[in-house]
Amino acid sequence: MDFCITAEQAAKIDRLRQLGRAHMRPAGLRADRAGAPLPVDDPFFERMLAEGFGRTRWRPPGSTADPQAAPNKAASAVTQVLLAEEGAYWDRGIGVAMPGPGLGEPPILAMGTPEQQQRFLAPFVDPARPLWGAFAMTEPSGGSDVANIKTRARREGDGWVLDGAKSFSGNSGRAEWVVVFATVDPALGRAGHRAFVIERGTPGMGDFRLEKKMGLKAYESTSFFLSGCRVPHANLLGGEHYYTQRSGGFKGAMNTFNAGRPAIAGMAVGIGRAALDEAAQVMRDEGLWADQRLRDRLERHRRKLKGALLLAVKAAWLADQRQANMLEASAAKAAAPPAAFDATTFAMEVLGLAGGRGEHLIEKLFRDVKALDIVEGTGQIQRVVMARQLVGLPN
Repeated sequence: MDFCITAEQAAKIDRLRQLGRAHMRPAGLRADRAGAPLPVDDPFFERMLAEGFGRTRWRPPGSTADPQAAPNKAASAVTQVLLAEEGAYWDRGIGVAMPGPGLGEPPILAMGTPEQQQRFLAPFVDPARPLWGAFAMTEPSGGSDVANIKTRARREGDGWVLDGAKSFSGNSGRAEWVVVFATVDPALGRAGHRAFVIERGTPGMGDFRLEKKMGLKAYESTSFFLSGCRVPHANLLGGEHYYTQRSGGFKGAMNTFNAGRPAIAGMAVGIGRAALDEAAQVMRDEGLWADQRLRDRLERHRRKLKGALLLAVKAAWLADQRQANMLEASAAKAAAPPAAFDATTFAMEVLGLAGGRGEHLIEKLFRDVKALDIVEGTGQIQRVVMARQLVGLPN
């Protein structure tokens, strides 16, 4: 591995840093203090669209446009981890709230037919207004056991009918479409999984409700129901042929997570780094910098965060090399959020009683970071995945 940051990577990180300082952190603080996501017509989203956000990596055949031109898009998984870390440093919640195809993009790129990619991603190539896509896997009965989803899909005529419930789906209430995973038969386990792209306004998909969260209030975490939701066969992601492979739908979901977990680890590191920088400033302002024990604890947390970031970069590097990275992706996801949580806890200790007033950035970071241990597989699930890889723990 080459640990050097290229000039291109440094330029993208610097641009994101400028946008984060000027726009992203203020918007995130505004949403947090209001206790609600920014509305779709907030001028912040128009500004970010003008800055290049809200785009897709997909390009139609023959296009000469650079799909990586957007500030948060990257040609490599390693660069994506570095950008995720920098973006979360300024505000992870507002990063998820940004317009764009979101977590729905990877399964469409990985599983979708060329026609489906054209239909669902072309509007995000050069959008005239902020647009959102979404992804829905988690259900009220649980999210960590992805193989045990309950939402049912049955073939009926020239389409499919879906029934079930989804929860904690980012931005699905404002999305143009949602990639929804369901099962044709729970008894089939992973082999029964299917993925559908359900478009806004489809009858039977509704009752959208925002979940209340302790942190990351800048983006919508949405629950919704599917009741007799009729989806055309053309919206079965990948078409029928894709699922003739064993566990095709489940593998599509897992590939999405394995690609995203290193970036989530990077986000956790970014939040932890922001908390430590704020704690260092408090120590200087309050005359605590001379305390060697505090400085030692500060540096100890920095070392843990750097180690977690290196794990994430290794997992991303393997993905770039088209090598299996399940173990490394899970290790990064298991290590980074606890390290970041410990860092924000230390920062709260440094802040002292002022942290209880709920007015300081450190207090917000302390609330925000907890979700990073949950999304895209809890720390406990990552350790199960690692045990299966390392010592053959049975399913």
